Amino acid sequence: MQTKNKLLLIVALMLLGLGIATIINVSLNFRDYSINSATEKAKMTASLVKDGLTAHMVNGMMDKRDYFLGQISQNEGVQALWIVRSEHVTKQFGGGIPNELVRDAIDKEVLRTGETVQTITEHADKILLRVTIPYIAEMVANRPNCMSCHDVKHNDVLGAVSMEFNITNMRNSGMFTILKILGINLLFIIIALYLINYYVTPYMKLFQNLQNGITKAYSGDFTHEFTTTVSGDGKDIVNQINTLFRKMQSTFGDIKYNLGTFIPQGCVSSSDPLYEAKMIIGELSDIYKFKKTIEIDASKTVVYGRITDILRTKYNIAHFALYEVNNVTGFRKLIYISHDESICFDSVNDDSNLCRAHRTKTDVISTEFIDLFKTCNAQDLKYICLPFTVNTDNSLIISITAKDEKDINKINSQIPSIKNYLEAAKPVIESRILMDKLRETSLKDGMTGLYNRRFLEEFIDQFMNQAKRSSEMYSVLMLDVDYFKKVNDTYGHDVGDRVIVEIGKVLQESIRESDLAIRYGGEEFVVLLYNASEEGTFNVAQKIHSAFANIIFEVGNGETMQKTMSIGISKFPTDADTIWKCIKFADTALYVAKTTGRNKIVTYSAEMSDNSNLR
Repeated sequence: MQTKNKLLLIVALMLLGLGIATIINVSLNFRDYSINSATEKAKMTASLVKDGLTAHMVNGMMDKRDYFLGQISQNEGVQALWIVRSEHVTKQFGGGIPNELVRDAIDKEVLRTGETVQTITEHADKILLRVTIPYIAEMVANRPNCMSCHDVKHNDVLGAVSMEFNITNMRNSGMFTILKILGINLLFIIIALYLINYYVTPYMKLFQNLQNGITKAYSGDFTHEFTTTVSGDGKDIVNQINTLFRKMQSTFGDIKYNLGTFIPQGCVSSSDPLYEAKMIIGELSDIYKFKKTIEIDASKTVVYGRITDILRTKYNIAHFALYEVNNVTGFRKLIYISHDESICFDSVNDDSNLCRAHRTKTDVISTEFIDLFKTCNAQDLKYICLPFTVNTDNSLIISITAKDEKDINKINSQIPSIKNYLEAAKPVIESRILMDKLRETSLKDGMTGLYNRRFLEEFIDQFMNQAKRSSEMYSVLMLDVDYFKKVNDTYGHDVGDRVIVEIGKVLQESIRESDLAIRYGGEEFVVLLYNASEEGTFNVAQKIHSAFANIIFEVGNGETMQKTMSIGISKFPTDADTIWKCIKFADTALYVAKTTGRNKIVTYSAEMSDNSNLR
């Protein structure tokens, strides 16, 4: 309704301004008209006086002129009338009657210049128009010759007639006319405003109704029913808008709820549901692109890299660490850290249950309680820990730190969105973990749990290249059970399998984590000792040899059995420039051990390859 009031006010001001302009124009014109009318009357009176005086002079009746002038003065509107003589006439005929004397400066100016002077004097109760008209000596055909009576020249001033007219009635008449015009204008304004109000009010109500409906639509409510008393096009527009809103309600009415099935509530917050829907769709689009990207990544390591990229670039998180947790063993592995070291104590890596977030499966923020994490050395830092379960056996932990509580609160508000990316990555990570397990299974011997020959074939070149770059050494041990075929033939394959299993245990207990034990095939095993000295290599070989020889196998019927093994040793890169050659040389040394009595440890030498008697 404010719009309608403004419109009515503007129209009223415009009409009032037009009325005032009209009144001013009429007033000025009426004033000019009144003055011009009085001036014309003064000219006519002056001409009449001139002609009358001329007639009196011609007829020798100048002594009767006072009566004549008195009669002229009695005309309506003439306030005063007098004549004055010029010096030429005064010299020739004398000063004349008292009413013919110069009264003021205007009379003097007219006598001097021969020009008509007109002035207006306004008083509170009346308005006077003063007109003083000169009489000029002239000689015109068919008219009396002034020079025949007056001793003057052509165009000399003979005198002047001054008149004062009371034009107060004209002013009053003008004021009355102006008041009538003003009244008519006011009446016209009132009628115009009434008509405008009558015809505009329905449109104003329609606009108000539209505004109410649009306001509801901003909050996601498209159920508003638009109504109007306007007919014609206005009614058609209302019907079309109602149809549009019903369609929008059908299309967008449940959009927030439907999108909420993809994006949890709280990820995007806005009072405008359409804007919120737009943001959610944008978030879904980004997550979809992220998921399509990681689905074709080769390994979970690359996927973890994508997640850290999202945290750094999309959410501008400067300091954080990403951990992978083995739920079975409780071991926590650091995948990525953006700064020098973790805020968590080393003990948390060995026992992930020491991490409050992992143990409780809930988000933990340091601002919730003083010194909340007892296993962290955060000092003045603020932090958030986000646990995320990938599957039964595996979880992730994201540890975020910041110096400012404001930054932590900002990150905390982004957690739902961050978890959307983790949820999108979850099936891909789970798939890659499964692939890693399958791959690891394919690279390990099912009986002993040691790596198999396929593993050696795939990764031996990497070990060798790394060793060459870092000037590292490997000792290669080739092991074989003495007379193993007799075990299978005499006691059966079950006993033979138990012998193989026990060798695997002996090897795992005898080597370091940096070393590798591989079932090369059948009863043959290869051990790669990392950066072992010659003495250390022989000691490990002796330990394996002795431990295996001391194992007593029950073979049934109360009988037992003990077996021995032969071991061949070579050194990389001392004996060869590739590990494959060293394995071959270790096999050569093993063969020598076999052919020279078995149950012994033999170190490779170059003459073994040259002398066939040693092979």
